[in-house]
Amino acid sequence: MRLDPNIGDPDGFYEAVLAANEGRSLEDSLQFTLRLCLLLANQVGDQRVLLDAVAAAQASETRS
Repeated sequence: MRLDPNIGDPDGFYEAVLAANEGRSLEDSLQFTLRLCLLLANQVGDQRVLLDAVAAAQASETRS
């Protein structure tokens, strides 16, 4: 699993996600974010990488 930056325009992607969530309720925003996550996971397709990403996200959550 890659942990180094690998998005050509991370700020642009972040802005696009924020814009897509603009005006949504918290529940709608969470549903959108989960749909986006599942679409991106489907693009990755590798179960081991996906599970490693879940573990990495959990680990970074406890450090915050």
